[in-house]
Amino acid sequence: MLNIEKTTNASELTVALAGRLDTTTAPELEKEIKASLDGVTALIIDMAALDYISSAGLRVLLSAQKTMNKQGEMKVVHVNETIMEIFEVTGFSDILTIE
Repeated sequence: MLNIEKTTNASELTVALAGRLDTTTAPELEKEIKASLDGVTALIIDMAALDYISSAGLRVLLSAQKTMNKQGEMKVVHVNETIMEIFEVTGFSDILTIE
């Protein structure tokens, strides 16, 4: 299960994720992000409460990153050790801005 909480502050969108980002929940996140990016110049993905990410979840992040490359910036924040390891193994730590 994935809980998605969106907060907009002017042209900055924060998407806080809680739970598991996997093949079941990734399409929902992708839809939420795509629907919310109009006029957004800063996208922040908050993973403080994210327990797990699968390759499907990584694809959603990559897609969001590509969109944000055209219209601003994207940051991933509060990444735990488990997910950071996945980012490093997959090379995503080189693609994403992680803080």
